[in-house]
Amino acid sequence: MASLRDIKGRITSTKKTKQITKAMEMVSASKLNRAEQNAKAFVPYSDKIQEVVTNIAAGTSSRHPMLQAREVKRRGYLVITSDRGLAGAYNSSILRKVYQQIRTHTSADEYRIITIGRIGRDFFRKRNIPVDKDITGLSDQPNFADIKDIASETVQMFTDEEIDELYLYYNHYVSAITQEVTERKVLPLNDVGEDKAASGSYEYEPNEEQILDVLLPQYAESLIYGALLDGKASEHAARMTAMKSATDNADELIGDLTLSYNRARQAAITQEITEIVGGAAALE
Repeated sequence: MASLRDIKGRITSTKKTKQITKAMEMVSASKLNRAEQNAKAFVPYSDKIQEVVTNIAAGTSSRHPMLQAREVKRRGYLVITSDRGLAGAYNSSILRKVYQQIRTHTSADEYRIITIGRIGRDFFRKRNIPVDKDITGLSDQPNFADIKDIASETVQMFTDEEIDELYLYYNHYVSAITQEVTERKVLPLNDVGEDKAASGSYEYEPNEEQILDVLLPQYAESLIYGALLDGKASEHAARMTAMKSATDNADELIGDLTLSYNRARQAAITQEITEIVGGAAALE
């Protein structure tokens, strides 16, 4: 049985750990509130640019490369993870799905990996899977300027036919306790224009073709940025939930240790009383 000093030391260390997890829970809750607002605020822009692109593509016979499917020789995987851990299954669930897809559908020379977040980058490097492009150290509330370069470079990889398809993997924010691993095909945009009933009437200057040349890359980049905002909200929610569970577990452990401490102290006191009574009886 552990000594009173050992038990008391464990109680003290567990209480300190609880203070840390409680503070991290509160910080994540604060960050989640702003990240959720950012994700929701981006939705109207995303919907509008999709409406415009759909309207143009539906009203023209454009053969823009980003709208055309081609033979798939090489896939691109853009994976959004976090830079830090302590977020429950947030990172592992994404990476498990991507890794399964790579092993199932592609061979060594048939894919390109692009990562946003240190956890994803390190995951692939440890498995000797080359990462073509990566970005780390993003703020908790990222701006589009923070990822513009990697987003435009990724889209350019498709334009230059370095990849023939681009898939996006991230955690979709459903609620503070629910996040869903999402796989989304970003390129080619061959589903754009299928909605022939797109609302809105537009006049184009100079013409549809030139507008699509500018707008389609921006639309693809907006999909990546929207997924990043969604993923950040999911990250903060997952970390908040994980830290709350850790705090609750610490409370439970402290209760168990306190009970063990009280029992051990009672046993020690009883032993001392027994020894005193035994010694007094021996002197009579």
